Amino acid sequence: MQLIEVTTPELANDFLMVPVKLYKKDPNFIRPLDKDVENVFDPKKNKLLRDGKAIRWILRDSKGNLIGRIAAFINKLTANTYEQPTGGMGFFDCINDQEAANLLFDASKSWLQERGMEAMDGPINLGDRDRWWGVLIDGYYPPTYCMNYNYSYYQQLLENYGFQIFFKQYTYYRAVKEPLSAEYHEKADRILRDPNFSFRHMDKKHIEKYTEDFRIVYNKAWTKHEGVKGMSEAQAKLIMKTLNPIIDERIMWFAYHQDEPIGFFLAIPELNQLFKYVNGKMDLWGKLKFVFNRWRGACTTMYGIVFGITPEFQGKGVEAAMITAEGKLVIDDPSIKYTDLQMNWIGDFNPKMMKVAEQIGSRIYKTHATYRFLFDRNKEFKRMPIIR
Repeated sequence: MQLIEVTTPELANDFLMVPVKLYKKDPNFIRPLDKDVENVFDPKKNKLLRDGKAIRWILRDSKGNLIGRIAAFINKLTANTYEQPTGGMGFFDCINDQEAANLLFDASKSWLQERGMEAMDGPINLGDRDRWWGVLIDGYYPPTYCMNYNYSYYQQLLENYGFQIFFKQYTYYRAVKEPLSAEYHEKADRILRDPNFSFRHMDKKHIEKYTEDFRIVYNKAWTKHEGVKGMSEAQAKLIMKTLNPIIDERIMWFAYHQDEPIGFFLAIPELNQLFKYVNGKMDLWGKLKFVFNRWRGACTTMYGIVFGITPEFQGKGVEAAMITAEGKLVIDDPSIKYTDLQMNWIGDFNPKMMKVAEQIGSRIYKTHATYRFLFDRNKEFKRMPIIR
């Protein structure tokens, strides 16, 4: 086997082609957009590379066939927020061969050790947690946009090497028309009748206001998570700018108390229901396929990308009221074709949010796991702390 560092455009293309070749017979596989993967490793697109470091490898067998790939990186914003300096490995794909997997893991480990890291998390992304984070260990359905999909044997390859589960991430599912429980419906109604609370979906004509409202709630609700830093105005604007071309205002909802933002539930059309027709390429032909399939209503799933309630309003029914308000619009408007909702990325270290997802009638649909490997094998392994 030959491990090759990605140093040329041709090798970068081989890096993209590894999963295409591995999953060519898997009907659930949806090829990611090439540009979404390439942008992670482009310093012009990923500002984390201005201060951080990244490397990629591909693996070939004795006949020259592509049989694996991996990336290693250091995110300067988060590397030193844990008990030990921790780097990342991601974009791991491999045949079902422990020796091949170990070659890839060893390369990542050595590279990170040489740069002062004492552990590696993976598979993760050099960027936000909402993309390319975790290995799929249950629920082998077609992947949602920018979420990892893999064969079931990946879990064994990781654990045989010595990786341990740091935390699990759940994707929840519910049908749009599925009613809330009587108890939760009553709690939602009580909030909806209170004139101090209001709920509304985004208006793109005032996107700057909603961007700032999103940032305010996010910083109150999420910065207590280990490894999560506060969001700046520039970061919030970049997120909305990135989402802007695909935003459906009707499924981007905000909650207010006396006109102060206290919650949000941001969903987008589940783009992989459209991208599966373009084979990873958003060239002119790919764009035409995308537009056509969106026009014909091929996208019937809403994809919840982030959900947050400020701490002082958690557990009071605000989330139920917000979901109820959104659901009423989606159900009552015949022009809205969404029938399903998937809520992405709820960590097992966040039981409050898991409870919220369950109380609004959803169930665990997929499970991803983020693993950690401590380079000092005698050091005590600790899972992600539970948020109380």
